Amino acid sequence: MKFENKTTEKILQYIYNRYSVDPEFLWSKTPNDAIFRHKNNSKWFAVLFTNIEKEKLHLKETGNIDILDLKCEPNLIGSLVDGIHYFPGYHMNKQHWITIVLDDSISLQQIYQLVDLSFELTKTKPKRKAEK
Repeated sequence: MKFENKTTEKILQYIYNRYSVDPEFLWSKTPNDAIFRHKNNSKWFAVLFTNIEKEKLHLKETGNIDILDLKCEPNLIGSLVDGIHYFPGYHMNKQHWITIVLDDSISLQQIYQLVDLSFELTKTKPKRKAEK
């Protein structure tokens, strides 16, 4: 699937190149929205929402945008959320997920770092050995 938004395309390519994960399109009502999950534990580490009305994020302008939800550390969410580029998780737990507006206002490098963090936060943790 191809997306009109070049930033969206680059992020999907990054996720595939780095983690060999393809998007999964789960919802018939929003067929271009996708999730990305770990292969070993099926946990989601990213959710792509396309053509979201800007008003739903309480942005002043009209039109539609693509957004990406990522798992994030709560203290980092507090420092990033600005109501312009970063928002509390859209349709996700707002204490543990962040929404990024994909409108070229945030560098791809910063988005990639947040994708990597989300991947790390959602991967299977090694089991602790029982103490004897």
